[in-house]
Amino acid sequence: MKVVFASFECSPFVKVGGLADVVGSLPKFLKQQKIDITVIIPLHSKKIDKKKFKLRETKQKVLIPLKEEYIEGKVWESKLNKNIKFYLLENDRFFGKEEVYSTSEADYEDNPLRFIFFSRGVLETLKAVDFKADIIHCHDMQTGLIPAYLKTLYSIDAFFQHTKSIFTIHNIAYQGLYDYKIFELAGFSSYDFIPEKFEYYNKINFMKTGIVFADIVTTVSPSYAKLICDSHNEGRGLEGVLSKKYSEGKFVGILNGIDYEEWDPETDKYIKTNYNIKQIEKKSLCKEELQQICGLEIKQEVPLYVMVSRIDPLKGFDLIIEVLPKLLFEKEVQVVILGKGRKDLQEKLEQISIKHKNKFKLFIEFNNPLGHKIYAAADFFLMPSNSEPCGLSQMIAMRYATIPIVYKTGGLADTVEQFDVLTNKGCGFVFEQYTVEQFYNKILQSIEVFNNKEIFKILRINCMKKNFSWDVSAKKYVEIYENLLKQNIIKRNRK
Repeated sequence: MKVVFASFECSPFVKVGGLADVVGSLPKFLKQQKIDITVIIPLHSKKIDKKKFKLRETKQKVLIPLKEEYIEGKVWESKLNKNIKFYLLENDRFFGKEEVYSTSEADYEDNPLRFIFFSRGVLETLKAVDFKADIIHCHDMQTGLIPAYLKTLYSIDAFFQHTKSIFTIHNIAYQGLYDYKIFELAGFSSYDFIPEKFEYYNKINFMKTGIVFADIVTTVSPSYAKLICDSHNEGRGLEGVLSKKYSEGKFVGILNGIDYEEWDPETDKYIKTNYNIKQIEKKSLCKEELQQICGLEIKQEVPLYVMVSRIDPLKGFDLIIEVLPKLLFEKEVQVVILGKGRKDLQEKLEQISIKHKNKFKLFIEFNNPLGHKIYAAADFFLMPSNSEPCGLSQMIAMRYATIPIVYKTGGLADTVEQFDVLTNKGCGFVFEQYTVEQFYNKILQSIEVFNNKEIFKILRINCMKKNFSWDVSAKKYVEIYENLLKQNIIKRNRK
């Protein structure tokens, strides 16, 4: 079975969020299930080092129409992650920007053109390299047009005669809503600009397009699937089309996993000292190293709270900005945050860090080695996301015996169970109402548990016992692939 992953980002080449982690790690586990897997991403030239990743020109080029203009793209290739083939589509006009999606102030104005170019570029790349896919697995709204192209403009192309599509929603908050002129530039027929297909309140919605036209839709946790079907607030206007897809048996939630080859405190090359569930006490050396890096006082008896996150309202930074000054003023704690995002939120965090420089260190950057050090060093991981489709950070934190403090939503609800000091069951702290008071109370509870070293060690062990590997999830995806192809074979036999 031949499967193609199409995504706008992918680790280790380029990463903005959890999407990159999923696209970078899941293919390895699909290959273990005997799937012939290939990945296609843009060649973000300001982000991706051609020499580092040993990129090679294929000599293949594609021509993509945007209304009356034809734009060229060059195809590069690389092999990483268990010898998996990656194709990278180069075009500096669209993929030569300083960032992947936006500056700290706004999205790039030509994003819809970039997504159109990439979506058609994926299909043309497959033809250019002669990889006839059984399934194109599209990830998030940037690739939402691919299922539509397969069912419309490319439906008469013999190369894709038997190709099916799967569309995975990583975060429904980012939908790609654009004016009608973008629909025209994409090359679709005006006859299809109707609510049942492309039209969404007189605009085109790339996320909706992917949902409507894909043969199967998935999302990244069972709880999130239910939320975005049942709730207008969570579904953000797409709950209707999702419910329809669910009623047809074509929408399912599959929990993401993490790559334990990368995220393993026993083998992690970035951390001060390696440790495992029988040597949790060695974690203290990692904490000491991070305190030194951050210029914080070296104190094991002070609880260390951290975040590694995109700085965005969805990640709960409204609560963080309210809670931090109070926490830092009232309690003997230390806080480290690593991330980058909204400029206004970054500025507020910088103001807090200046006022509490002896307790709070802020890193405005994406820094993978430092991220590893932070996970390994911390006592608690703050993750008060008001919407979290799956979340990988809480899983990584638990792998490193770092206790998550989360809001009960989406994948956080599926993965973090409230710790009970009477039964010693659970793996974190969970607040169920999205308020400053509840969030702060959970932090206070965590301090109490931290001060009871015997109970705190039990909680750490509970975290490290959790298994969030990709093995189970990969098998579920393979099952979906196989069922989809069986349906395809039955239809072909009926003709």
